[in-house]
Amino acid sequence: MLASLFSRYPTFLVFLALFISLVVALVLTPGWIRFLKSRRIGQQVRDDGPKTHLVKQGTPTMGGIIMLLAVIIAILIVGYPTPETYAMLIAIILTGILGFIDDASKVINHRSLGLTPQGKLLGQFLIATIFVLIAVNALGIAPTLELPFIARINLGVLTTVLPLGHGIQIPWLYVLYVDILLVGLCNAVNLTDGLDGLAAGTTMVSMVVMAAIAYRNDMLEPAILAAALGGACIGFLWYNAFPANIFMGDTGSLALGMGLGCLAVVTKTEVVILIIGGLYVAEALSVMLQVAWYKRTHKRIFLMAPLHHHFEKKGWSETKVVVRFWIISGIIAAIGFSIYFAHSMLGA
Repeated sequence: MLASLFSRYPTFLVFLALFISLVVALVLTPGWIRFLKSRRIGQQVRDDGPKTHLVKQGTPTMGGIIMLLAVIIAILIVGYPTPETYAMLIAIILTGILGFIDDASKVINHRSLGLTPQGKLLGQFLIATIFVLIAVNALGIAPTLELPFIARINLGVLTTVLPLGHGIQIPWLYVLYVDILLVGLCNAVNLTDGLDGLAAGTTMVSMVVMAAIAYRNDMLEPAILAAALGGACIGFLWYNAFPANIFMGDTGSLALGMGLGCLAVVTKTEVVILIIGGLYVAEALSVMLQVAWYKRTHKRIFLMAPLHHHFEKKGWSETKVVVRFWIISGIIAAIGFSIYFAHSMLGA
């Protein structure tokens, strides 16, 4: 809407998207909290988690609904959505719906686990596969990976073309990589969402960096989407900071992870995103290593996984863990952006 009026000021549009999304989340969240409390819809805390988290039982959840609404409103007001924006936004919303079903199942059944892990993974892989096929066939995304300063890897060497329409290309290796990337980021952000403000704060940092990368690539609409996602995180963080008045739930964390992955595909940073989102990678790896090592030796590497709980067990306060993880996330994201920027300058 405003894109046509301020087309000469793209930087302003990106910041405006962040601001509008922030304000919408800031304004709508209190009403959503009151509604959830009136319906007694709250978080079910896991019994095997830190005992200090038991006080969080019953805290309103599914704040991700407001975050997604804030993003949609910001894009409709600021942007002039392109096919890339629609593809990413639909993938994000569908993943949010999957998370909402999971959250609702937890609330209805009064348990900390909602959908089965297999059910969630199946839904995530389905959404990721559809997105990557649209990206390759409709958006013209090349099935390649950029290894900064090293090489460009062609993952389209094993491609099947289905005789439908103008032909549907299925670059199997690229589809496999992107599926693992998107599903991995969904669940990594979800695992990170274990302390008040942790996922919202770290994702805000990552989204701001992705907005800068998209802008650097002259991709205004993806930059606006990334900025809107970052703004939603900031607005939500006002109520999610310790002690949290509301949690984003799987509705928010899964959607944010999908958004981060989709932006990486569109901006061709499918490898650099592993550095920018390095904190999520570390959180996910801590769980994988803990489970694998315990099955083999019946001993634990960490006092508790994911990684943030390990530091809680070591005596760090929740706020100390969150703030230090924010700092680490900012440092890692800055390193990732620097690598991307230097690579783009040398390749220009």
